[in-house]
Amino acid sequence: EVTVKCYPEVAAHQASRGLIEGRGSDVKNEISVRFRLADLTQQTDPVVDPFRVSNCDSEEMTSVSLKEPYKLYERQQKAVTKMCSIEDGNTLFEELEMSEQEMPGSAGWSLIAKATRETKISGGVIADAIGAGKTVISIAIIVRGIEKARHSRSFPNQSSATLVVVPPGLIDQWKSEIRKFAPSMKVISVYDYGSIGKIRVKDMIEADVVICPVDILESEGYMDNVVRKAEKNKKIYTPKLPKYTGQQEKNGADGVWIPSSSADPYGGANNPNNQKRRNESAYYTYVYLNSVEKLRKMEVDKQDKGLPLEFFEWERIIVDEIHESLCTTKDELKLAKEFSSENDSGFFQEKNRRAGRELLGITQKDVRRRPLLYRRAIFGLTGTPLLDSSSRVIELANLMGNTYVIGLSSHWRKLERESCRDIFLHNYLEPKQSREVRKHIYSKCQDYLQTACCRNKSGEEMKGIELITHTTTVPMTKEESILYKKSQSGINPSKQSLSIKPEDFDVTAGHDISKFLRQNAKFETRGKALVKICKDILSRKGDEKTKIVVFTDGRIRAGDIARDFLLAEKGLGCTWLDQNDSVKEKNKKISWYQSGDATEEDRLRPRVLVLHFEHAAGLNLQTECHNLILFSPLYVGEGGSSSDPVADASTELQAIGRVFRPGQTRNDVHVYRIEVRGPEDEECLDGQLIRRNTDKETVSMAVNSSD
Repeated sequence: EVTVKCYPEVAAHQASRGLIEGRGSDVKNEISVRFRLADLTQQTDPVVDPFRVSNCDSEEMTSVSLKEPYKLYERQQKAVTKMCSIEDGNTLFEELEMSEQEMPGSAGWSLIAKATRETKISGGVIADAIGAGKTVISIAIIVRGIEKARHSRSFPNQSSATLVVVPPGLIDQWKSEIRKFAPSMKVISVYDYGSIGKIRVKDMIEADVVICPVDILESEGYMDNVVRKAEKNKKIYTPKLPKYTGQQEKNGADGVWIPSSSADPYGGANNPNNQKRRNESAYYTYVYLNSVEKLRKMEVDKQDKGLPLEFFEWERIIVDEIHESLCTTKDELKLAKEFSSENDSGFFQEKNRRAGRELLGITQKDVRRRPLLYRRAIFGLTGTPLLDSSSRVIELANLMGNTYVIGLSSHWRKLERESCRDIFLHNYLEPKQSREVRKHIYSKCQDYLQTACCRNKSGEEMKGIELITHTTTVPMTKEESILYKKSQSGINPSKQSLSIKPEDFDVTAGHDISKFLRQNAKFETRGKALVKICKDILSRKGDEKTKIVVFTDGRIRAGDIARDFLLAEKGLGCTWLDQNDSVKEKNKKISWYQSGDATEEDRLRPRVLVLHFEHAAGLNLQTECHNLILFSPLYVGEGGSSSDPVADASTELQAIGRVFRPGQTRNDVHVYRIEVRGPEDEECLDGQLIRRNTDKETVSMAVNSSD
């Protein structure tokens, strides 16, 4: 006879903790808990199909009056309906967390507890296809509730405005779209700290829309202003925004004995700087959130100027290109850091999304204590959701109003700021995810996407517009082929070849793929091909004054390389976004390629605009540009299995979507790829990556469309 005793309350409390901890005082009264014994051997494998975002076909239409003659399409009216249901508190979601404890000596039995909470979600995601009108849908949501918002404004900090958080290069574009569809709305543009200093409290409260850059914490003086006002002008040290996210540690070793201690459980196997970086991240977040809390207790006058955005409570918040703030891979950050250390482009600051995540308060689970407050809802916009993993879905739900999806409590961001010892204990004590838990993680992620997100394709407005893809193949010279092989840093010379693949690089063996990628981008053969494509386009009848967009990979200096080749060609030239350009200046340069040439000065400007892939998201260039060149195929990673093909394909799709979208004035949109091959026409890196980034299954995962 065998007697088994267990204490289900313990497992139940562990499951409930994730839903309760740090989320406000009212949450604990809404939790229900269940538990059961389960046979681990009888659990089925989870379904791991790609995540899908469905359309809004089943929704009713909501009519919103825009400036004549503009009207929403039916699919756009249905998207408004779904998002307004969220905003009005009519959309329910069951939050879930689980705790599973294997019973020692029980021959495979496990105690499983489930904690659930039904909640009204306050955030949603408009993931319509690129060019399908996410901006006008957002404007329609604002217009629909404009009178209620104006009645909600009150001194000292309740603004009637919707805060629109955008990539820095989209501020003027958003302002232009609002002027087009709802010109009566009062719009304030915040470019940087200097802009804030000119705006009165009264103006912020009475605005209808305030537009700001997602990386405003990187604006010189902005954080100093937050801390200074919070501390009532006392002199206090203000930390700089760290250049690193928190660092994860290695938590295992194969075939190696590692001496350990309570202070260093990993036995020196990890970078000693990791803890310093985690401390910097934790301290910055602490100072920032503490200052924001003090800031909101300030006494102000309506005429005061320079109050940070965090002081105000907004009617709603809209975050454009929300996928840019989702978890970034360590490989992506490492390449960015390396590029930053070797030149002064400012790329790492731009690509590092820490500023955006700090502003959105991703580490703070209580939405009322996050830096940006809203009364009604928070919405994210994205044309390429990039939801290829449960981590990204969990983080998306967290960003959009802190909806809890199972697994958030042990999500890796929790470990970004903890000590090495705490991380070790977490890995040791955290229950391992069984097949049943993994199955629930997948199903709840998909449930969240079904409940809070929608994705509609562009419809009749794209009829008659054809996307034509050209691949210009050029052979490298013999001399270039020698450099190509030599750049395969760390690879045994006997294995260096034209056919080498990114997977052949192993960073643990001392291989360095970054040198290889840079060498591949800077071939004179490639630069000449770029110049020829541009000149051929401009020589076509009717295209003598057309405008061309070139997308490059800033990590490997491809933008500088493309720019230099274009500038060296007499009569061609190009425009690029310089590191020293202010946000306002960048918006101005981009606007040259969004509208027609009105003056002689406009007509004399270069016809070519060079952008980094990092600038791809959100730009509308379709009215003046119908030719786009991908200078080299995108690869982000260190070799081996470190790359993310879905993310790379998504970024290239975003780039193409700048010109292939509704509003395109031509019937044909041309996308040019340059493929450098070996001297004897051998397939090299370009051919491999082009096939990878255009693979149908990979593209499907990048857009996450269910139809």
